[in-house]
Amino acid sequence: MAILTRFLSYVKYDTQSDTATGLTPSTPGQLTFSNQLAEELRQIGLTDVTVSEYGYVMASLPANNGKTAPVVGFISHVDTSPDFSGKNVNPRIVKDYDGSDIVLNKEENIILSPREFPELLEHRGEDLIVTDGKTLLGADDKAGVAAIVSAMEYMIQHPEIKHGPIRIGFTPDEEIGEGADHFDVKAFGADFAYTIDGGDVGELEYETFNAAEAIVTFHGRNVHPGAAFHKMINSMLLACEFANAMPSNEVPAETQGYDGFYHLTNMQGSVETSKLSYIIRDFDSEKFRARKEYIAELAKSFEKKYGSGSVEICVRDQYYNMESQIRPVMHIVELAKKAMEELDIKPRIQPVRGGTDGSRLSFMGLPTPNIFAGGLNFHGKYEFLPVPNLLKVTNVIVKIAELASK
Repeated sequence: MAILTRFLSYVKYDTQSDTATGLTPSTPGQLTFSNQLAEELRQIGLTDVTVSEYGYVMASLPANNGKTAPVVGFISHVDTSPDFSGKNVNPRIVKDYDGSDIVLNKEENIILSPREFPELLEHRGEDLIVTDGKTLLGADDKAGVAAIVSAMEYMIQHPEIKHGPIRIGFTPDEEIGEGADHFDVKAFGADFAYTIDGGDVGELEYETFNAAEAIVTFHGRNVHPGAAFHKMINSMLLACEFANAMPSNEVPAETQGYDGFYHLTNMQGSVETSKLSYIIRDFDSEKFRARKEYIAELAKSFEKKYGSGSVEICVRDQYYNMESQIRPVMHIVELAKKAMEELDIKPRIQPVRGGTDGSRLSFMGLPTPNIFAGGLNFHGKYEFLPVPNLLKVTNVIVKIAELASK
């Protein structure tokens, strides 16, 4: 199966993004993979293949329908999450999954079990691609990349499928919120696009969180512990107190649907200086504003308690709910919905409890809903990808291209 071989080759590339480098792409492995992708696109017959200095890949599949049609774009990202290792990914295939526990790593007793991940049971009888328990898999978003490339190859090999002009794009650094930073919407030239970056089959999304990042820095005073009485201020204890003062029921593990949250993503500290990194998420713009105000006011209260200069906070918006940009062009959501229905896939229209490049691209003038890529349990060692899902998303891409030309 060509798409399976393609996906398994893609995950071998170490493309973890990294917030610390300040570069685009943030890691060299992404550029390596982007250049490889560009060469592959040329080999299968796409035109106008380019790789920018920032690692953005773009290419065209010219129309073959002989009439005017909108330019449709399909976009995925090449990076994998920095949350878990993406180096030396060693995938294996569980044939005809029977619903039992899957031992990922016997030595470390790492088990993928339907008791913890009941969604496994929805894929009984299917072949599953899993990890060896030491890395993530990389289906987010190399499943999307593989599906787009395979869909383009299929349409080239089957000219009887009539379609309008198609543009495809692959971005770096989506996982660190920078995937659209250097995306040239004008050069891409699509009327609308779809990110192939969702989870299980049927996902179709045009609502995303409003998103911000908050960095809270605590300044202490280091004194020899033997002479610290009423002198030492341990910044790590301030940071712990602050974290405990945040709403305990407004975290990812306690929220779902349209609930917003605060998520502590990183802690660094010493007696002298400590830092907490949060992401703030909410679908509702007013609640989003209130969340940012809450954490800022909490920081002010700590500074008042512990003295001027003891606490600093920096809140930075990352992206906004793309619903406002998609609502005026809901026909593009209906187009994807119809494509799924014609393939006997039940569309599951739901909000994205995360972000996609489409969030920012929609505000940059390229309306971009999100479609499933097929993987589950992203960003960790329990990630898995049912092989049939790869085929289904490829078929959806082809069907969208076909319907758009009509």
